[in-house]
Amino acid sequence: MLAGLIFATEDAGDRPGVLAATLPFGGMTLLEYQARLLVAAGAGQILVAVTRVTPALLGAVSRAGKRGVPIDVVRSAAEAAGKAHPLASFIVIADGLVTTDDVVERLSGEGRDALMVTQEPSASLERLDARNCWAGVARTPAKRIGDIAAFPADYDFQSTLLRAIVQAGAEQIALPASAVRAGHGVEREGAALASRSNAVLAALTERRTSWADRHVFTRIARWVLPKVVEKAVPGWLLTLGGLALGAGAVTLVALGWPWGAGVALPGVAALATGAALAALRGEERRAGAQEAMIAIAAAAVILALGILESRTDATLDGAILALVCVTATAIGERTQARIRRWWGSPAGYLLTVAPFAVAGRVSWGLAAVAIYAFVTLAAAVESRREKP
Repeated sequence: MLAGLIFATEDAGDRPGVLAATLPFGGMTLLEYQARLLVAAGAGQILVAVTRVTPALLGAVSRAGKRGVPIDVVRSAAEAAGKAHPLASFIVIADGLVTTDDVVERLSGEGRDALMVTQEPSASLERLDARNCWAGVARTPAKRIGDIAAFPADYDFQSTLLRAIVQAGAEQIALPASAVRAGHGVEREGAALASRSNAVLAALTERRTSWADRHVFTRIARWVLPKVVEKAVPGWLLTLGGLALGAGAVTLVALGWPWGAGVALPGVAALATGAALAALRGEERRAGAQEAMIAIAAAAVILALGILESRTDATLDGAILALVCVTATAIGERTQARIRRWWGSPAGYLLTVAPFAVAGRVSWGLAAVAIYAFVTLAAAVESRREKP
């Protein structure tokens, strides 16, 4: 069984009386974000180690508990040992740690004690030896918590547990450089924590791999997301805005104005931003739904352009080209091939056809995306074919 132990004992450096774990982070509190990481890694139980309980902490624990995993507040190692499942393997999260799913997942498997380490010195990280500092994440069996339960109450729980893990011969795993770029680190200052939040948000948007997502919509999302989080804009508003712009684009095209296809582009950007925000909050279903909405909006606009072109020319050419693009894309998605940077995507096809539509060359744009979708499908099938 996998479980989690989050430390929430230190006050914020710039807000006396406020626990660092309850500082805002990505539209929630840091504690809620840490709990989200543990739940995503498969934790079936979470313990939150505290020295005092505040209303803000209770509220954060209550909200985090809505993810379906029981969360218990403990005040000492002895209390933690009493509530821990005896066969559980715990992922330990340091007080004030900001990190990403990838880092936590690396320690989520079975095995002996393990520590994530870094050679970057920091006052917020405990030094393990002459070279390495603790990077704030560890894996240890429940027995290790029991080992320190009899220590005097004035011993620091987090530091004592760390030393017990080290003395048990823990495996040391180097912190990936990508994690540092994504904002990994221990932070207890409100302003600095907001900066790390932006780094994590940027890392989430980088997961979109196609050229259109990475170079256009991802850049927009990276610029918009911090402002969305700062203003506490609800995720549903981004979704609603994206759907409204997509529907407006289809309506304009259906009324005979092909330039209306360009209206869908900011709608796709809104949905991409909403998907990244949902991923940050651990709402994977909502994130997946918004990705699907992008595909539906792009398909609807391309089909509307195809129908408009067929009406204008009194031929089926436009409709056929649009159907080829949509069908090839749908089949390509079912291959589940690893996406390459140059491959087409629903957002990419929309971005390709929109300039042609605005310029009044709809047939050229439809031909371009149909060919592009067909080539992408061929590449996807070839990548899945068994090589001799």
